[in-house]
Amino acid sequence: MKINKYLDWFIHMVGYALVLITVSVIFQKTIYIDNMLFGLWGLIAVIIVFILNRTIKPLLVWMTLPLTALTLGLFYPLINILVLKITDFILGSHFEIRGTIMVFFVSIIISIMNAIMDNLIIDNLLKRRKK
Repeated sequence: MKINKYLDWFIHMVGYALVLITVSVIFQKTIYIDNMLFGLWGLIAVIIVFILNRTIKPLLVWMTLPLTALTLGLFYPLINILVLKITDFILGSHFEIRGTIMVFFVSIIISIMNAIMDNLIIDNLLKRRKK
């Protein structure tokens, strides 16, 4: 059973890495991921973003809930940008976020693509594997 959990986690990480690498190819002036070692930096970036989303992001969302409510949810992508900026800081020259306004839109696109990846591809793949 533990192997299934690790395999599920790995499938999610690969899917999210593909999303992040795809967005970095489409928006080359906004997000840069070092493609050395067959996209390994993309996978490492996704793991860091995943860890930050599980640890720091819930606290930030809770602390900024009144501001997010006042802006009708427009502040929420700024929290995603902060997570990406922290990842940029950790990985240095292997993962870079540039710009201000485009980063806002890219963070929204990443969220949408992750939701699509989760609901349409990964969930169906995991359901087939469990049968």
